[in-house]
This record gives sequence, structure tokens and C-alpha cells, in this order.
Amino acid sequence: MEHPDDPIDESTQTNLLLMDGFSDDSSPPTPRFLQDQSSYKYVKWVPVPVRRFCRFAVRWAQGPDPPQPYTITPFLPIIQELPIRWLDRYIPKRRHRIALLILYYFYWLLTFALVLRESTFATEIEGWGAPGNIGCGNTYWVPGNRCGLNGNECRPFNGSGFAFRCPANCASVMVLNPRAVGAQEIIYKPFVIGGPSQDSPPIYRGDSFICGAAIHAGIIDNAKGGCGVVTLVGEHSNYPSTKRHGIESVGFDATFPSSFSFHTATSCEAKDARWSLLFVSLTYTILLSLFTTSPALFFFSIFTGLFTHVGLASDPPGHSSMAGLISNILGKFLPAAFCAFVMYQYMGVRRALAGLTAQVEKTIFWLGGCWVGALSNYTFEWIPIQRLNAHDIKQQPGAKLALALIVIFLALIVIKQVFFFQREGRLVCYLGIYGIFISAILLSLIIPGLSLRIHHYILALLLLPGTSMQTRPALVYQGILVGLFINGIARWGFDSVLQTPAALQGDAPNYSALPRISQPKIQLGEDVSRISFSWLSPPEPFDGISVLVNDVERFRGYTDEGFAGDKRFVWRRDPKKDEPEYFRFAYMQGSQSWDYTRAGIWERNGSWTEMSPGPSKMKSRGLNEAVLLTA
Repeated sequence: MEHPDDPIDESTQTNLLLMDGFSDDSSPPTPRFLQDQSSYKYVKWVPVPVRRFCRFAVRWAQGPDPPQPYTITPFLPIIQELPIRWLDRYIPKRRHRIALLILYYFYWLLTFALVLRESTFATEIEGWGAPGNIGCGNTYWVPGNRCGLNGNECRPFNGSGFAFRCPANCASVMVLNPRAVGAQEIIYKPFVIGGPSQDSPPIYRGDSFICGAAIHAGIIDNAKGGCGVVTLVGEHSNYPSTKRHGIESVGFDATFPSSFSFHTATSCEAKDARWSLLFVSLTYTILLSLFTTSPALFFFSIFTGLFTHVGLASDPPGHSSMAGLISNILGKFLPAAFCAFVMYQYMGVRRALAGLTAQVEKTIFWLGGCWVGALSNYTFEWIPIQRLNAHDIKQQPGAKLALALIVIFLALIVIKQVFFFQREGRLVCYLGIYGIFISAILLSLIIPGLSLRIHHYILALLLLPGTSMQTRPALVYQGILVGLFINGIARWGFDSVLQTPAALQGDAPNYSALPRISQPKIQLGEDVSRISFSWLSPPEPFDGISVLVNDVERFRGYTDEGFAGDKRFVWRRDPKKDEPEYFRFAYMQGSQSWDYTRAGIWERNGSWTEMSPGPSKMKSRGLNEAVLLTA
């Protein structure tokens, strides 16, 4: 066995320049360990085993010489290449193929448009007219004090209604931050309060999601959407909690000034065509995948088709008319098409699809993965992570475990992809690319006043270069990432990757200062009972106090209104009302209310239950389309 200190054999030396003829030195060769040390004379502090490992890692990362690029050899090529042979046999000329492709696009567009057009129609309801489109989060009443003092900005409370139409899948729309209902805080469930009781029709609190309540009441179907008539019925008490049609409603045992119900005797037919359109889009994309060998034609056709399908059918953004929806999607498509060109040309899509003749495998792995990503509002709905930010992961049940499993799964994929890149001799280059990505992310984290948010489309763009090879796993990964990009842009658009803390926070608690409320004074009487609250003057920069009673603002006082206006609040109730009442307090700064306290309870028996420490947030969610309806 060769000793580590033996002289290096001359046969292993480079012959680029023969030095023996120019040297008079006849001394013995330098031992190997001294040669190793001389080559690292500037890093002598690095231990020899570490140096040797680093040299080995560098040589390994450079890959074999020559590189060994991966290509997919089709299973059963006689079957997978059959569509190509049919084209070569029956349509050999290029101009005929172009004409056939144009005709194919025309019928694809025509079929999609006709099915989509049918979904825009709904039968008129006698006495109410044609139903109007509303979003899954539309409601009559928004939380907190945005309806104004005594809810006057959300009037009328009764006597009006309208014919509505809801899209499909509204049962999945939920509140993503705590929403106060009495002493409860509702999160990660549809915001539906009330429902049918044993001896009364379904009545829902005015701030319930109308479409979610319609599903709960059985007026519409979650899978298909539908239409109906909703009417305001005014003040109501004791909203029951029931579970119906996959939605568990929230109970509320006090009085609320605005409530609504549904007409059950009306007849209305309206259908969300997303499942019919899914069949159309699947059929045309599969046929195109099987009979297309051009990677550019395949990719850009699929990208355009799926972008249109997501934006108009499977996960459309909020809209009030079809014209507005089409305008929205066209505005997003132009920049998305530029991103598609970059993905194809520079991020590995062309390399993965070029020369691929495994038509069936391409359809199953790449196109199938793309559909999984594009339909992520269905395929990944079961994962308990609604938004990829620290606040949501911390508060959502099961999110930490799900994120840990996802990270482990992604780490295994990365390790496998590293070995593939090493065999192709491209590992060093891609390590440099991802080094730049990681550096940019770290730099974004230290920018003052801005926070990093990883959206669907950002995640796809970050990971796509790692799929730049022609292997079966890479086809699946690449398809899923392209689909996620399509879904993210078509549904939400190009939201900024760097956002202000306020934009990221949404309706989450601000953790602002909370009013310090003294022990209330309670006077119980036969005709009327009173509870009186007092507090210290608001600290800077606050200038007022807002008080919610049963989730409705009943008092708003400011420091410049004098003692009676900002330091004392009296509430009266009928002793015959056998129900509790819930009080929350918040500081005001101009017209803006900050965090409300948790609920203090004036119990049925007249006693007072002190509020728990900490805030409860009462503002409405813009992202969930909590839109105020006026009738």
C-alpha cells in the first residue's frame, strides 16, 4: 500500500512544461505532505483533513468529464410515439399542420366561450328580477366600528332585499384572523352566525357571509354555486349554532340590530360552469400534449389555456360583471406572458421539454403536474397553511407540523436534484444562481420598514431553475411550479414581494395600547338596569374612546368634547331580557379605531365578568372580500 508521504510518481505529474532539462537540482523529490502544505501556504490554519475534503467536494461538484446529461427514454415507445407517427403519415406537410393547429385553437376557444356563456345566465326571479353576482365574502355588515355609531352607515336593517348569485366553493372562504363574536373569537372557518332553529326559519346575523349562509341554509350548493333571494329582517336575538351542509355556524346569545333570511318559495336556476369548463380545458390540453412535439408550441399553448381557465373558471378574482372579469384577466396576462417567456427561455422549461418524444409521459407528468398546481385552491386546500408568513403559521392549528413536513419533503427533493445536476456537470453554476437568490432574500429581510412575503408566483420562480433537466421527477416538479405561478397571478396578480408591515398585517391585531377600564357600577332595577363605565384619559397619540356593545359601536367620545364625552359611558337594558351583553373598548386616533379589548360580560343575573387580557380585532378583511352590501 502506498504511504501518504511517498514522493509523487512522475507519471502523475503534468507534462505541460518539462522542468528537468532546465534544473540542475538533483535532490530527491519533495514528499507529498510537504507538497500538499505548500499548495495551501496561505491557509495553513485550515486543518489538512478539511483541505482534502474541500478539494474532494470541489472535484465532485464539477461532475464527471465528460458530463452525462439526462434524457428520457420512453417506456413502450411504440405506443407513446404513435400520435407523432400518425401526424407524419396523414398530415406530413407543414402548412397543413399550421392550418390544423389554427382550426384547433378556434374550436378550443369557441367551445370554452359557449360553455362560459351559459354560466352567465340565470333565470329571473318573479318580483325580484335577474340575480346579481356577489362574492363569497359579501355581507350586509362589516365588523368593528366601520358601520358607524349604532350601525347607521349600514342601514337599512330590515325591509329590503335582493336576488343574488354566488359562485361555487364559497364554503372554503374563511376568516384568517380572529374575528370577535360576543365572547368568542372565530378564525379559520366560514363566518356564518345563526341558522335555523327547531321552530323558526334560518335567520343569520347581518355580518355573516351571505353565500356561506346560503350554503348553510341549503339555498345553494357549494359545488355548483347558485342563486336565491335574501331579505333583511331587522333585530334578532339568540342566534343558534348548527352544522349543516358542511358548514358549522357560530352561535350568538345576545341581540344584534341587523339580520337576514332567505326566501324558500322562490325558484331560480343558475350554475357555476367551472366543472364543465374543466372538462373542456382538460380535453383540449391533453390532445394538444399528445400530438405536439414542439416544446415552445406546447408550453405557450398550455400556459395560455390554463391561465384563461383559472382566471375565468376555476379560481376567478372578485368581479361584478363578466366584462370586468375579462378586463382583469387581460391586464394580468400581458406581464404574465413575459414571465412565461423568461421561464421557457432561461429557467429550464425548454431544456426539460426539448427532444422529448415520450408523449404520454409528458402528458401525465408535466401537464398533470401543471393542472395540480393551477387548481391549487382545490388540490392543496387540505394543507393547514393559508398564508406563508410567520404570523399565520404561529396561530393556525397544524401549520407548524405541515410546514415542517413540507420542508423535509422539499429537502429530499433538493438533495436528489443536486445529484442530477452533478452528473450533468451543472451543479457549480446552479449553486451560484441559488446563492444569488438566497443573498437577495437575506438582503430583503434587513431592509428597514419592509417585510418579505413569499407569494405563489415568487415560490414558483425561485424553484423553477432547479427543475432544469429532462428527468421524470423534474417534469412533475416543473409542471406543478408553472401551475402555481398561473394560479397565483390569475387569482391575485403581481402582489409586491416587499410589503409594509401594515399591508401584511391586514386585520390582525396591532397590539396597540388598550383602554384601562375601571370596575363598572351596576344598578339593577325593576324597569331598567344600568351599567356605568369610566376610564382614564387616553395617552398620546390617542384622542378618543370607542365602545362596542354586542359587536355594535354604541359610543364614540373624544378628549376635546369634555368630561362627559370621553370618560364615562352608561348602558341601559330591560331587566326582562334574559341574555348577556358584551362590551369592548378601544382607543381612537381621529376616525381610526385601534385594538379592541376582549369582551367583558354583563351577565344575565346582573353580575360583571371582567374582560380577559389582550386584544380582539374587529376590522373586516379586504382579502376575503368582506364587502358591504347596501340595499
